[in-house]
Amino acid sequence: MSEALERLLVVGDLDTTITQLTHRRAGLADKSGLTALEASLVALDAETANAAGQRAALVAVQKDLEGQIATLTERRQGIEQRMYAATGSSTRDLQAMSDEARHLGERAAELEEQDLVAMVDQEPIDAELAALAIRRAPLAEQVVTLREQVALDGAEIDAELAAATATRAAEAAQLPGPLAERYEALRTRLKGSGVARLVGHRCAGCHLELAPVEVARIREASPDAVVTCDQCGRILIPT
Repeated sequence: MSEALERLLVVGDLDTTITQLTHRRAGLADKSGLTALEASLVALDAETANAAGQRAALVAVQKDLEGQIATLTERRQGIEQRMYAATGSSTRDLQAMSDEARHLGERAAELEEQDLVAMVDQEPIDAELAALAIRRAPLAEQVVTLREQVALDGAEIDAELAAATATRAAEAAQLPGPLAERYEALRTRLKGSGVARLVGHRCAGCHLELAPVEVARIREASPDAVVTCDQCGRILIPT
């Protein structure tokens, strides 16, 4: 084959290598199990956030109840002090103050029961949060470890990609213009390499067999002839 076609094969092989490296780079997280672990961690964090939200709502209720209890207690104590300090007050006034103090005490007692319920309701949520934290710890540790490994593997692949891309650019720059343009158009359309070897009767690009007459025509063509696979359209070079 001609020197130009030999170089085109080199460019095609490099494009295949670059495509494979790119796919490997994109699939590192899935292959390593990192994606699945991160999804589990997200689900666990969602459970934790839901439980924490329920607890926060109960704490808010409890805080509001305690505020109301404090206000009622203060009012009741104020009335009781006025009763004890009252001189010359009528029995009716004293009875009214006593009734109000008793009512405030009863209302405060009701709120204290509700406060206790809110406090008790937090206990299973606290237990759930503790259990979720125990489950999360080793999972988070695994995620950190895998992220570090994926980053290392990614750096290695990036170095290989950079080297392959630089070599590819240097080789492609030496291709004849028309051949380079034709190849690039095929590469874009096929989303990969636009050239393939003819191995026996089979195109190494699409892996389909060509008719014996077509194979004979390709092998009898001049060394610098640019022929294509009638199945996939790649530039086909007999080896």
